[in-house]
Amino acid sequence: MPRYLAAACQTDFPNPTTRAGIAQHAAHMLAMIDRAVVGYRPFGDVRLVVFPEFAHAAPVYETVEELADKLAVPVPNEHTDRYVRKAKEYGLYVQCGSFLEADPKYPGVVFNCTPLVGPDGLLYKYRKVHPWLPWEVHASPHDLPGYAEPMFPVAETEIGVLGCAICYDWLFPEAIRELAVQGAEVLIRVSAYMDPWGATPPMDWWTVVNRCRALENVACVVAANQGASATNYPPFSWPGGSMVVDYDGRILSQADPGPGEKVVVGPVDVAALRAERDRRTGHALLAHRRVEAYRAAQRPAYPAGTAAEGPITTAGNDEKTKAAKGRLPGGS
Repeated sequence: MPRYLAAACQTDFPNPTTRAGIAQHAAHMLAMIDRAVVGYRPFGDVRLVVFPEFAHAAPVYETVEELADKLAVPVPNEHTDRYVRKAKEYGLYVQCGSFLEADPKYPGVVFNCTPLVGPDGLLYKYRKVHPWLPWEVHASPHDLPGYAEPMFPVAETEIGVLGCAICYDWLFPEAIRELAVQGAEVLIRVSAYMDPWGATPPMDWWTVVNRCRALENVACVVAANQGASATNYPPFSWPGGSMVVDYDGRILSQADPGPGEKVVVGPVDVAALRAERDRRTGHALLAHRRVEAYRAAQRPAYPAGTAAEGPITTAGNDEKTKAAKGRLPGGS
C-alpha cells in the first residue's frame, strides 16, 4: 500500500441559523479539497481529507425542537452527493465534518453525524456517542432504546481501514479502542475543541489526547479541529491546531495553533503501520489487552435509553450526570 498524504482542513465560518446556509459552507469546503489536492500534488497524493465538527452547522439553538426545525438534515443528502462526486474526481476519501442529522427512523431526536464518503459513495456515518454534556442536546445512539445500528462503524478502503469519532468521544479511551479492535488503522477525529483545552500548554488536551490515542492503539491519527473565531461561533474561541500523528504518537505535521481557516497535510504510511503491528511483541497493545480483567468498566454509568423519556435538555443532562456520579464509588 503506497504512502499518501492526509489533509486536515479546519474552517472558520459564520454559523448558519437555517439549513439554507449549509450549501455555501459545503461549496467552500469543496474548494478547499481542490486547493489541498492540487497545491500539494508536487509533494504527494492527497487521498484522505478531513473536516471539523460543526463545519456545516453548529447547534446554536438550545432545544432539540429548534435544531430539528431549522438546521437538521438527512444523511446522506445533496451536500454529501457533492462530496462523493469530488471524491470520485480525485480518487480520494472525505470525512465530511459533521451535520446535525434528522432520521425519520428516530423521531424527536437530532444526531451529530459525520459521514465518510469515497469514490463509490457513502461508506459509513458515525453518530457522536458522547455529546458534550450538558450543552449538547443532540442524541447519542446510546440514548435510544433498541438502537441496533453499529455505534462504531469502520470502513475497509484501498487507503487502509478507517474509523472516526467526534470530539468529546476522544476523551473516552473505550470509544476509540472500539474502532481499533475492529481493525481501524487510521483514526479520524472530527472536532470542535475550544480554548483553553487546545494545542498549547498547560492545558493542551487536544495534542495530548490525539497522541495518546495513536500510541495506545498503534494507529495513525488524522485530526481536524474547528478554527472558528469567537465572533463566528460564540461563546467559545476555537484554537485549531489540526494535526497528523503516526502510530507511535509522533506529530508529523500540525497547523499553527490559533483560529482561522487552515489546511495541514501529513503522511500516512499504512504499510509501515501494518509491519509494526505484525512484527511487535513488545508494546503490542491491542494484543496485550486483558479483556476479562476489566470488570469494573462494565458497571453502568450514564443511563442508556433516556431519549424515550422525552426531549433531551441541558437541565436533563445535568440531572443524569448527577445520577451517574451517584453510581460511582463514593458517589451520593
